[in-house]
Amino acid sequence: MSIDDTLQPLVDQLAATPAGTELPRNARQVVDALLAGLEEGIVRAAERDASGVWRAVPWVKRGILLGFRVGVLTNMSWPEGGPLTFVDKDTYPARKFRVADGVRVVPGGSSIRRGTYVAPGVVCMPPMYVNVGAWIGAGTMVDSHALVGSCAQIGERVHLSAAAQIGGVLEPVNASPVVIEDDVVVGGGCGVYEGTVVRERAVLGAGVILTRSTPVYDLSREVIYRATDDAPLEIPAGAVLIPGARAVSKAWGREHGLSVQTPIIVKYRDGKTDAATVLEEWLR
Repeated sequence: MSIDDTLQPLVDQLAATPAGTELPRNARQVVDALLAGLEEGIVRAAERDASGVWRAVPWVKRGILLGFRVGVLTNMSWPEGGPLTFVDKDTYPARKFRVADGVRVVPGGSSIRRGTYVAPGVVCMPPMYVNVGAWIGAGTMVDSHALVGSCAQIGERVHLSAAAQIGGVLEPVNASPVVIEDDVVVGGGCGVYEGTVVRERAVLGAGVILTRSTPVYDLSREVIYRATDDAPLEIPAGAVLIPGARAVSKAWGREHGLSVQTPIIVKYRDGKTDAATVLEEWLR
């Protein structure tokens, strides 16, 4: 029997307890088991099915929310009484890493919350932050001022450049988080939000912003990618995006020469693009 089979009915039962009702005494143990499973990578807040579609795992997100409910506010300041004060639910302290974990967390103000999976070979440059439920694959670099939001799924050998923002989502529990697949390069100052899926080997140039309402124009294939009611915005494998703009067509906007931001796919990744990113291997 898998950990999913063991934990899911317990989480669902506890999460269904009405607000204001005292939770059973085993609630904290269930939350601890879930968070341990997330940290080991054997439980995930989102999964890719056989057809390649990413879906949220609602019971896992219910369990994470349950953790806030069973936790109590505690003083997490270090050193206690020092100039910096940290107060949060005791169920979600910052994770502690050992040399044996194989994760480089460079000194300088980074924080990785409990209930995250960070694979061996990940490099974290300060300051950066990873929220609960996130999954980060081996060989990925999370650069300075980068954010990995709650339940976001980051593949292997990804580069999240300085100030990249990967959005997270806990509620609603069936909402899929942002997914960045293997070997993607996310440029400085990029923002990827609202369940967007970036397929493997794509390159997001500095400053690209992707949201559910963002149309993406593909100059190479002459198509427009959009989210639908049933599916998030999806960036094709190997696409190379840069920030772009399209003219406002309505009279007043046209009269004033206004335009709105929209990302543009200018090409698909090839040997030349790979050569431009090979320096990343040396940084690791």
